Amino acid sequence: MPFIQVNLGAGRTAAQKDALIRAISSAAAEAISVPEASVRVWIVEVPATEVLVGGQTLAERQAGSS
Repeated sequence: MPFIQVNLGAGRTAAQKDALIRAISSAAAEAISVPEASVRVWIVEVPATEVLVGGQTLAERQAGSS
């Protein structure tokens, strides 16, 4: 039974997160030939102020793109 944890910077919509975990579950089941019912996938959201990308926090980058 695979367990897959996705660490993701906060800021995605519920629909985006749902699409991500469904796609990961399906891909994992296919890749290792197990029933999708045996795959466990969850998201851990990291606050945008606690992720640094290229010297800027994710919050700063998100603010700059709007």
